[in-house]
Amino acid sequence: MKNKNVGLLVVGIAVIIGIIILIFNVGMKEIVNTSCSHGPECTMYDSIRVQTWISFSIAVLVMIIGVFLYFSQPEERVVIRQIKDRKKKISLEGLEQDEKQVIKLLEEENGAVFQSSLMEKLEIGKVKATRLLDKLEAKQLIERKRRGMNNIIVMKN
Repeated sequence: MKNKNVGLLVVGIAVIIGIIILIFNVGMKEIVNTSCSHGPECTMYDSIRVQTWISFSIAVLVMIIGVFLYFSQPEERVVIRQIKDRKKKISLEGLEQDEKQVIKLLEEENGAVFQSSLMEKLEIGKVKATRLLDKLEAKQLIERKRRGMNNIIVMKN
């Protein structure tokens, strides 16, 4: 679920909790009215008041969490933006031709590309791509990150 939907759900739960608190509070006051012979000075009224404030505080906290979730952005988008913002030039000296092609492609793609896209664009097979990426990873120029059934290739800083 998206954060917005979860936020709305949590706010809805907070409202329901508030309604339950009110109903419970009215019921408890009726019980105390019929059972307490001391009148308004009865200590049970103080207990009800304290419990009501604690309950409403919890409901308000849950509502604040819901509002926060509603207005927050999913973390994945932030990570993708950070990857796109990276624009570091890497020295191509001492690299083989295929390795240079991978680095150039990563620079064109703002520092990140899926392994399957890289294989398509360079027109190479899976085995050759894996060996090539192993070499670049050993030279600490790239990093492979698992994303579901795919790898994303990211240039290191």
